[in-house]
Amino acid sequence: MTNPQPNPPRTGPKPLPLHLATAMNGWISSRAGLPLLKNDSTAWRPEVADRAKALQDALAQNAAQQSRAQKSAHLQNPKASSEPDPFALALDREIHDRLAAFSAGVSAYRQHPYRRNLEDPPALWSSGATRLLDYGPRDGAPVLFVPSLINRAYILDLSERRSLLRWMARESGLRPLLVDWDAPGPAERRFTMSDYINGPLTTALDTAVAITGQPVPVVGYCMGGLLALALARLNPSKVSGLSLLATPWNFHAERVAQAEALARAVEAASPLLDLYGELPVDIIQSMFSALDPFLVTRKFTGFATVDPDSQAAEDFVALEDWLNDGVPLSGPVARECMGGWYGRNTPHKGLWHVGKTPIRPQEVDHPALVLVPQRDRIVPPASADALAAALPNATRESPRLGHIGMVAASRAQSDVWEPLATWLTRL
Repeated sequence: MTNPQPNPPRTGPKPLPLHLATAMNGWISSRAGLPLLKNDSTAWRPEVADRAKALQDALAQNAAQQSRAQKSAHLQNPKASSEPDPFALALDREIHDRLAAFSAGVSAYRQHPYRRNLEDPPALWSSGATRLLDYGPRDGAPVLFVPSLINRAYILDLSERRSLLRWMARESGLRPLLVDWDAPGPAERRFTMSDYINGPLTTALDTAVAITGQPVPVVGYCMGGLLALALARLNPSKVSGLSLLATPWNFHAERVAQAEALARAVEAASPLLDLYGELPVDIIQSMFSALDPFLVTRKFTGFATVDPDSQAAEDFVALEDWLNDGVPLSGPVARECMGGWYGRNTPHKGLWHVGKTPIRPQEVDHPALVLVPQRDRIVPPASADALAAALPNATRESPRLGHIGMVAASRAQSDVWEPLATWLTRL
């Protein structure tokens, strides 16, 4: 009997060169910034000004003590050379230790044995790159789930212990139907947002409605929430309710400069969009990493200390595998999403259209549940709050979770899955 071949090492976190350069440049630049700290020539941000002042005071006290020690040593031995700056030595050790910990965390992730092995449920319908996956049970009330076009749909079915859809099918009696976009094929590379919404997404809704002949609730997650909103606006008689999870709306509610920078980056990538018809995954991830450049270094530095045989390690790896399994965006969608939504804030300004129809939440009067996670670093709560405030028949809840944690964390079941299922069953 032959032994099974080991899994090949992962290539992530993607794009790895960017994350390595960010870590190295960020930490090594601390050495170059030490003189500026010592002579108080840096204008500190208000949130760190007090800590910087305390550090400067400590450095001044340390320098005075070192100077006295060096003078005393020189009097005893005039030929003695000056000792190196102990603070600079400590800083060098800290830089080394942080880079080592980050490298260890990345290596532990790349070599971890976990692999997702869940089989997809059957597809009720498919066309091109899009499928409608049926999580059952067959006698349950259908609910249409719409994920983002940027990431894989299986964030809602991440693992055996972290699957919103399998839990809902098993525990609530509802019948989750998941729109699985997959990577754009030759046809989808030409798709606009309107093509996606009026084409495969509307067909998926029609398929769900045909099961019972009744309107169905629609749940949208992140970018999928905007698609779900547009779907309800364009097909009001087919939708019984609308739940929007971590859905952005006012893209300039916070971090305006970063949102506009995303738009400029897509514009700079126009030659790639024209040549390939899509925005590659690594470029998308590079753009969004700018929202929190050191997030990856913090995560993997922490992962270096996690027991590799623990459930925590497996959950971390499962989530990172999903993050590194992104899909490209079609060229027209990339321009509309990054340039229009982020750059010009078209949804909040009432300028986003699907076909010739403006998508305005004030005109969507379905019962709506808007979940705004408090710890969301991807969609600022103020951005999602703008959508909750604009919907005329909305209930807003704010779980104490992050953007991804609200659907995949250990507390997601109690804080999000159960309230969502209760709301859906009461429609």
